[in-house]
Amino acid sequence: MRKRILIPVILLGTIGLTSCVSKKKYEGLQANYSKLQDDYKGLGQRFHQSEVDLSSSNARVKSLEDMLAQERSSNDALKKTLESLQGSLDKSITQGNVNISKLVDEINASNKYIQHLVNTKNKSDSLNVVLTNNLTRSLSREELRDVDVQVLKGVVYISLADNMLYKSGSYEISDRASETLSKVAKIINDYRDYDVLIEGNTDNVPIKRENIRNNWDLSSLRASSVVQALQNQYGVNPKRLTAGGRGEFNPIADNSTDAGKTKNRRTQIIITPKLDEFMDLIDQAPEK
Repeated sequence: MRKRILIPVILLGTIGLTSCVSKKKYEGLQANYSKLQDDYKGLGQRFHQSEVDLSSSNARVKSLEDMLAQERSSNDALKKTLESLQGSLDKSITQGNVNISKLVDEINASNKYIQHLVNTKNKSDSLNVVLTNNLTRSLSREELRDVDVQVLKGVVYISLADNMLYKSGSYEISDRASETLSKVAKIINDYRDYDVLIEGNTDNVPIKRENIRNNWDLSSLRASSVVQALQNQYGVNPKRLTAGGRGEFNPIADNSTDAGKTKNRRTQIIITPKLDEFMDLIDQAPEK
């Protein structure tokens, strides 16, 4: 009987003990479940944030890709512009080198031409000095009183006084002038590459005689007389000779004094290089 009573008691105790254990376990499981729910909720929130961050990152990547594509396009455009500029620069440099080379050639040609002119002038000046010295040495001391020889700007001027050269108040050559003219003619014949201008000059005293209306006529007739004497008596080639009269309008002294008038009454023999030879020098100028 006692055994029968003890068994239910034991069973009830066991059941009560078991009930206590199950409740604790349940509460533990419930706590774990709540924690899992919280963790799941946190994970969901983190997942959502990750999705938001991923979307933002994708958008930024897309923006960066667009910017990169734009930069590449700009870089290609700049590269083409640079190539175009480089081509233009190369062309300009090449053209510049050609122009510089051409300019150097022109400068060298000009320098050569200038040197040619200098050498020609020096040669002409030397010939003029020799001509002047030869004529001066050939004249006597007395003749030198009536003959003035000068070289001005590459031209030889032989000035003959009219009181030695002509008869008084006339355009006829005097006997006294023959020897002097012969010496001048010898110099002219020795220098065949020169042209000769005979130029008559008077003072300002009016003159009116038969066949002489004024000082223009007198100066021209006197120059013509010298030209004909050089041609006919001394064998100077007439193609080299030119006669001209300046009248009273080319004075070298003041006509208000007798001494000045005496200086102004003169005939000049002007010896110059031939004009065609001078033009030949011009023709030798370098072409532009």
